[in-house]
Amino acid sequence: MKPISVQLYSLRVESSRNFDAVLERLATVGYKGVEPFNLYGWTPQRFRARVEALGMAVSSSHHPWANRASTSEIVDTIGALGLNRAAGGFVADDFKDMDAVKRTADTVNAIIDALAPHGIDLFLHNHWWEFALIDGKLGYRHIAERCPKVLFEVDTYWAANFGAVDVAAEVARVKDRAPLLHIKDGPLTKGAAHVAVGDGKMDIAGVLEAADPEVLEWVIVELDACDTDMMTAVERSYRHLTANGLALGNV
Repeated sequence: MKPISVQLYSLRVESSRNFDAVLERLATVGYKGVEPFNLYGWTPQRFRARVEALGMAVSSSHHPWANRASTSEIVDTIGALGLNRAAGGFVADDFKDMDAVKRTADTVNAIIDALAPHGIDLFLHNHWWEFALIDGKLGYRHIAERCPKVLFEVDTYWAANFGAVDVAAEVARVKDRAPLLHIKDGPLTKGAAHVAVGDGKMDIAGVLEAADPEVLEWVIVELDACDTDMMTAVERSYRHLTANGLALGNV
């Protein structure tokens, strides 16, 4: 089992009201790590210190996005968080056709080259559009081939592309380059809200089994939106994954 973290975007509304209370609650639930996307005015040093004081770790970060920030900001922030990987992510237009994919690949490779002297790797977080066909091949595969040094944080729900893609097969395809997995669940219906992990249609166990246990470091819960209370869903996701031996928590 790999340790369980949570992407704090899931709790963005609650965090905007009382960030510290959210961190305290997650520690009480038993999460071993957190993955921020916004520090709500805190310095990276303060955030890391508070997380560690609560018995958790900064598993990874979506702050700042490597393709939307300067190299110096990335190096300073990622270093202060105690990490050696920065996140990248792209919008639908970056995968609208093959010309766009080629430009995206060039951008990814340029970021990798800029970060390498600082000992920082780049990992990509996906949405559904990377898993649509472009010239007969999934956009994700084009990037994997054109960017041999990039790592992946596979968002396994979006990778399903609403049921069109075999997620376990795609995780297995990049398992030697996927130290992080985003685990979420839902009805696999475009536009529908997510649900607590275990309450939807995703084969979570099959997806995790496809990963390489020597490479995978963190199982990270993320729910973009829920029709139920988000903190309740995040807690329920923790219980499902830990109780079923799919991730390791502190409780």
